[in-house]
Amino acid sequence: MLQKILESENNTVTAAGTVVEALALISQFRYDILISDLNMGHPADGFVVVSAMRKTHPEALTFILTGYPDFDSALEALRQHVNHYLVKATPVEELIAKIKSALAAGKSYDHPANTKRVPDIIESGKPWVVEQWLRRANACPELMRVNMSEAGRKDHVPALLEEAIAHARGDDVREERQKAAEQHGVLRYHQGYTVPMLILETRLLHEVISDCIRRDFLQIDLSNLVSDVARMLDTITKALGDSARAFMKQYEWNSSRPDRRSG
Repeated sequence: MLQKILESENNTVTAAGTVVEALALISQFRYDILISDLNMGHPADGFVVVSAMRKTHPEALTFILTGYPDFDSALEALRQHVNHYLVKATPVEELIAKIKSALAAGKSYDHPANTKRVPDIIESGKPWVVEQWLRRANACPELMRVNMSEAGRKDHVPALLEEAIAHARGDDVREERQKAAEQHGVLRYHQGYTVPMLILETRLLHEVISDCIRRDFLQIDLSNLVSDVARMLDTITKALGDSARAFMKQYEWNSSRPDRRSG
């Protein structure tokens, strides 16, 4: 399917089904672009193909696609001088746009001169993070047991991200953020949530932040990666604790009333 789509964009495309077949083609013909899957089974993978292309045609652009992203493979992508590291299912339009942009630049891989810290990556991708979080929440049967508007379900996420970004940059967690987290816990109690549902909300946010980092991994300042991620996740986890404590206080207070909520 990808071959047909690329050909519809006036590209001449040669497809290879195995690493061995790809290596043979690379040795015989000249290519401007390599698009390779990462995981293709033993005894080799996509990085072997990239390495062969680099040695034979160093001017060629290289793209790695994978449905199983992780930091180890992204680091290997840096070492192998991959132009782009894309997570499946990357929209075809995005892949085509990156190919056209790389070709227009008229040169092969250069390591980004201006890398970004994780909080900058998350800040620029914040609308994407919020949208992806909402999509996952809407696909979660446990969370969808509580009926509410999409705006109401995601309304706490942008502010929480802003606080996590600020903390990663070195700012202290503000008292207002703690109060907001407590208010979120009380609100979720009255909406019919449970504490496990609060935890699930947080876990989904952790996952989407990780996906955002993987998506733009080649643009990240690796020297601050670990500390920036730790600070962001620490802020979000602390907010969960504040929300859960406020939730339980509301639960205990209502349980002690004669007209307490039952269920």
